[in-house]
Amino acid sequence: MHNRFIRAHSFEREDGLWEIEAELIDHKNYDFTRRNGAVHPAGQPFHHLHLRVAFDDDFIVQHAVAVYDSAPFGEQCRAIEADYGDLVGMNLIGGFRQAVKARFARTAGCSHMSELAGVLPTVAMQTMANRRAKRKVVSGEEPERRPFQLEGCYALRLNGPVVKEHHPKWYVAPVGESNIEQMR
Repeated sequence: MHNRFIRAHSFEREDGLWEIEAELIDHKNYDFTRRNGAVHPAGQPFHHLHLRVAFDDDFIVQHAVAVYDSAPFGEQCRAIEADYGDLVGMNLIGGFRQAVKARFARTAGCSHMSELAGVLPTVAMQTMANRRAKRKVVSGEEPERRPFQLEGCYALRLNGPVVKEHHPKWYVAPVGESNIEQMR
């Protein structure tokens, strides 16, 4: 009945920044009649939008552009494009989703564009994962600061086996686990 596609691609730029191009496409599998009487054909996007951000090594957004190829209310939807330039200065891994929600809540933004912005933090982390892993291998040490992803999901809970194996410095034994079990 309804199809939504979200894609994101990341790139390393020549100027030292990193870029993410995110795209959202909505379409129906059937023709439908719009309020103006026009028929919107099956498979043709009624939402097709792009969000492009460039960020630095500290995950700070340096440039942001929002673009609509298709929008159900045309120019009324497109009128908000420039406002998404306000993503500049936000940190993709430091409260980004909450900042987007606060800045672009309700009529201050587009619900679809703000939803698309929600994929940016994870894509940014995946973009930088190889670089961070190389730094860790070169130094041979666990970082002094707790890796941000710990406690971010069930698998990365501090008392779980993944943290115990991959981040032993940050491992916290579950209640009831003996010291002997911890040392294994």
